[in-house]
Amino acid sequence: MTESNVGPGLDVVDILTADHQEMVDLFSQIEGTPDAEQRKDLADTLIAEVMRHAVAEEMYVYPAMEKHIPNGAEEVEHDKKEHAEIVRLMKRIEGVDPAEPTFMELVGQLEALLRHHANDEESEQFPKLRTHIPAEKLVEMGEKVQKAKKLAPTRPHPSAPHSELFHKTVGPGVGMVDRLLDKLTGRHTD
Repeated sequence: MTESNVGPGLDVVDILTADHQEMVDLFSQIEGTPDAEQRKDLADTLIAEVMRHAVAEEMYVYPAMEKHIPNGAEEVEHDKKEHAEIVRLMKRIEGVDPAEPTFMELVGQLEALLRHHANDEESEQFPKLRTHIPAEKLVEMGEKVQKAKKLAPTRPHPSAPHSELFHKTVGPGVGMVDRLLDKLTGRHTD
């Protein structure tokens, strides 16, 4: 998310929790806006933020969960399935006119999925991270997550794998193309 929400020295849990709050705030803004174009701009910002957040998790948080948390591999597999569902839904949102009622229906579905996912992370997984990983390592992970979000894709790519290797090798190039398209089309992503 935006760097103004997080500062140096915060751990990965603080950063990802701040991301969740920013997403909730964006949903509120989308729902409270009568102007269709403004809703579209806010949804584009939300989609970009969700993509950056998800990619950073898949690059750095999920490998740590698999390594350090009991049953971490199963939890990561579950989370990746949720990410895939979220990405497919965001892709659908991109193709709908923001003036159509379907747009807000899809945004509502996305909100429900993201709230569920964030609640699982905040109530179950984040406490496990803090229990099983030293504080200084969580701060290091936070720094890596912040860097990853700057290079991550800003658009949903449903056919892209949800893997650390993909995000670390191909992801920066996809992110660069996305940011270029965003600039050329005037798409709001901040």
